[in-house]
Amino acid sequence: MLPDLPPLSALTRAEGELIDRYLEAVDLLGRVNPARPGPTYGGLRAAQALVRKAAELRDALALMHERGEADLHGDTLARALRVLDGERRAARVALPPDDVG
Repeated sequence: MLPDLPPLSALTRAEGELIDRYLEAVDLLGRVNPARPGPTYGGLRAAQALVRKAAELRDALALMHERGEADLHGDTLARALRVLDGERRAARVALPPDDVG
């Protein structure tokens, strides 16, 4: 069960797109992570999809810039990432713990 999180500030549509595209890219990077076991074909498919997601992430940032949203509000966006399970999802990109001890 997830802990109660503070209320989420309203995001602009472009900020919501940014968060969604970022997490999709993170999920794909987690599937490509060579330090995690899995089939090479799955990693290949994830890497191919990552190209499209990177372009969508770029487009979300470009839209924010075009709309005059000049700054990323880190605290607000971090709360949104936490609500959407971003910490767990991003952890798949990192190296797994070393079991040597």
